Amino acid sequence: MQIEQAKPTEAATVAAVLNEAAQWIAAEGRPLWSAADIAPERIQHDTDAGSYFIARKTGEVVGVVRLDLEDPHFWPEIESGTSLYVHKLAVRRAWAGHGVPALLLDFARERARSLGRPFLRLDCVADRAPLRALYERNGFVLHSVIHKGERAFARFELPVARLAD
Repeated sequence: MQIEQAKPTEAATVAAVLNEAAQWIAAEGRPLWSAADIAPERIQHDTDAGSYFIARKTGEVVGVVRLDLEDPHFWPEIESGTSLYVHKLAVRRAWAGHGVPALLLDFARERARSLGRPFLRLDCVADRAPLRALYERNGFVLHSVIHKGERAFARFELPVARLAD
């Protein structure tokens, strides 16, 4: 599998993967991202900024992930420059069950290491047991649960140095 930074011209590709995932999650009765979260202009902005990465298998797009250098919304107390943050990890339905999330998370770990960031951090809605289990299987440890409005979010972290063990 090949993972590369999305080019600005690939924003529509990123948006298609995110929308496919959002539709599947909503159909399962567990809506996740708002329309504003995955609006074309938002995706274009983040792609232009170099935040999105696309996973491909033999040329076919199989998943995407957004990696941010800061996350003051969910991690306001964390010192700048100490973490890389995972957001909007999504896999095409045809590739579900093929280990794509683990490969994207491994890529994010390596990216954090290459940037000199000692932690990889992420969050998810706290009641998403399968998602939380995925993160835990990939070495993440629950840091805390925070509340934003009516929702609770589980915050996970992984010390990147752990990879050298």
